[in-house]
Amino acid sequence: MTTSTTLTPTIRRATRKSLFWILAAVFLVVVAVVAIALTGAANGGGTPFSGTNAAPTGSKAVVEVLRQQGVTVNVTDNLASATTALKRDDDATLFLYDPDNYLDRAQLQSVTQLAQHVVVLSPGFEQLAEIAPEVALAGAVTKKSLSADCSLPAARQAKSVTGTGTGFRLIDASADTISCFGSGKKVFSLITVEHGGGVEITALGTTDVLSNEHIAERGNAALALNLLGGSPRLVWYLPTIDDSALPNQPSIAELTPQWVGPVMALLVIVAIVAAFWRGRRMGPLVVENLPVVVRASETMEGRARLYQKGAARLRALDALRIGTIDRLATQSGLPRLASVDEVIARVAALTSGDPGAIRSLLLDAVPATDGELVQLSDSLVELERAVQRAIRPS
Repeated sequence: MTTSTTLTPTIRRATRKSLFWILAAVFLVVVAVVAIALTGAANGGGTPFSGTNAAPTGSKAVVEVLRQQGVTVNVTDNLASATTALKRDDDATLFLYDPDNYLDRAQLQSVTQLAQHVVVLSPGFEQLAEIAPEVALAGAVTKKSLSADCSLPAARQAKSVTGTGTGFRLIDASADTISCFGSGKKVFSLITVEHGGGVEITALGTTDVLSNEHIAERGNAALALNLLGGSPRLVWYLPTIDDSALPNQPSIAELTPQWVGPVMALLVIVAIVAAFWRGRRMGPLVVENLPVVVRASETMEGRARLYQKGAARLRALDALRIGTIDRLATQSGLPRLASVDEVIARVAALTSGDPGAIRSLLLDAVPATDGELVQLSDSLVELERAVQRAIRPS
């Protein structure tokens, strides 16, 4: 028994019509994936100069080496913990990095006065004015290498460091200071100021000295380890936004005027009343007559125009074939569930025609042009007439 094959619109033809939208969707997905990847890469560095951050921008390498050398390092991100850790040892060193100026002047004074040696990385104007007024900012430093040229032991052991970072200028010549790593025009990347009681404040501008990515370059490691490891205890403090909260700040309810509450309640009541007043009530269903009666011929012509506009010749021919096969089965006396092969065999027997030609007309032929579609449509009509003549010769 031969099997029949019906040619219908393939996936390739359907995909070709939607190719633009498919490509657009793929492009948007690719852009989203790339954006997510770039955002993840940008945010994957963690907190810069954090003692627990092993990323290139972190400083975990310095902290771990200091611990191996016997220095007790307390890494903290809040003022209370830093204050508690500094109070345990009068000879502790404080490392402070606050690029967002979360600490106010009173907080800076309270935490820096507890340490014997304070190392501030890239301090701003307010920080310098509060803890080291003898030093001022002098702009960015872009030199690749800076030589020590000073008497500071940590700087002498480093000899040279990476110069990228911030420069400082000494504005009080009478102060007891040590300036190191000059970059010209009295600009230095490290200035140590000695205050009363043996307290030292060190402004460090070269940021590569503490980063995991550049710690192994030149004398960066020597400067970082000797500068921060001079005492047995080191408090590594990076303030966060929690430290900038003002005490006893008013709540939203306290800031809201007293008339806001009654007005809001009145507006809610008015909205509810308006909803009941203007809202549509549920009633019985209303039967409405159709405004327009569309003739079957108009529907047929409209569908034909849609097929022609979309060049759907095979789809239009399949619709004609379905109707023709149904009518041929009825005219030939076959049941409604008769297969296409049975209809083809019965029609070929009645008309003495070629079963292969009838199969091609009813199933296999594919119109390439509108003219071929019209010819196949006429052939379908002629086949129905031939069956009618065979059944009713009169």
